[in-house]
Amino acid sequence: MPIERFQFTGSDSNQLAATLDLPDRDPIAFALFAHCFTCGKDGLAASRIARELTEKGIAVLRFDFTGLGSSEGDFANSTFSSNIDDLVLAADHLRKTRKGPAILIGHSLGGAAVLAAASRIPDAKAIVTIAAPSDPAHVLHFLQDRIEDIRTQGQVEVSLAGRPFNIKREFLDDIAEHNLTTQVAQLHKALLVMHSPTDETVGIDNATRIFVAAKHPKSFVSLAGSDHLLSRKSDAVYVADLIAAWVIRYLDPVAPEQAAGETSAAPRNVVVRETRDSKYQNEIVIGPHHLFADEPVAVGGADTGPGPYDYVMAGLGACTSITMRIYADRKSLPLDRVTVTLSHSRIHAEDCAECETKAGMLDQFDRVISMEGALDADQRQRLMEIADKCPVHRTLTSEIRIVTKAAD
Repeated sequence: MPIERFQFTGSDSNQLAATLDLPDRDPIAFALFAHCFTCGKDGLAASRIARELTEKGIAVLRFDFTGLGSSEGDFANSTFSSNIDDLVLAADHLRKTRKGPAILIGHSLGGAAVLAAASRIPDAKAIVTIAAPSDPAHVLHFLQDRIEDIRTQGQVEVSLAGRPFNIKREFLDDIAEHNLTTQVAQLHKALLVMHSPTDETVGIDNATRIFVAAKHPKSFVSLAGSDHLLSRKSDAVYVADLIAAWVIRYLDPVAPEQAAGETSAAPRNVVVRETRDSKYQNEIVIGPHHLFADEPVAVGGADTGPGPYDYVMAGLGACTSITMRIYADRKSLPLDRVTVTLSHSRIHAEDCAECETKAGMLDQFDRVISMEGALDADQRQRLMEIADKCPVHRTLTSEIRIVTKAAD
């Protein structure tokens, strides 16, 4: 399975190390995975579950929280709140580069984090917790003999899972402020709670409190026989299989022909939404394709993507080239390659002799077509005539009706 490794900027401006596990085919959905307290993205549970989910067609983004694994920063400066912020930023990065995560999966404290972050990730339709505490303050159990020292000294080195970590007073104060069950009650997303009844690290009563607090749709699966860290591969595989089977009813349906990798002839919507990352930047979603639109720096934008008229010209140019290719192939013309170069300007109507409008300003698209291949003069002339018959050309030069209404 393909694996992409990269970094993105976390809430404290540190570069966080991430891994995107991809299936061999187009993903049916993207998932964001949050690892357990002091663990990492490459831990056995995270990596095994991610690999198994890709086998089911689900892409998984996992990353190391601040100061852990390969991520930059000092773990001592991280808090539960900063972990939540980093999850939101990870989802933002995934949305910009691929597609927003429809599934949030969290293991142990990571489960508490995805529950807290879910309301800030609008793409998320389904949440999965694995051995998660119902109160993030549960981790203080591991610091029990050092809490007073931390409060008195401000920062203390403690041993967690046999490794030294610095814990600050700010971590204790922050984690005490979160009321997770209230957030669970307001989740408004499908929830799957997975927990072992013999978990000696986070007791099964935590799963009960999360499940009772949540509204439907909600499900509970007992991971009988597994330990807290899902140390056995068979347990991680079981978890992944259950997630893949459960989540499918909460994902957007995929048409059978699209699932087989074929294109549908039915028209599809184009959704344009502000990202608010810069003044004018917008995300464009066209089926599985994600693009960006912006304005040039000269007019106040950040130039992070083509402008609206650039996309109009791109549509006209692509339609021109495709229409010419269809005709050339059908007629067996020796057309090797088409290149269409376009520009947009505003002209005075009075300067256009063939235009019906004689006053004011008009939009003008200049289109220059280059054809490669052993074409004779008649063939070139015929292809130029065909260029004017492309559907987008006809749309732009015909009467257009645009119906605008407010969303419900």
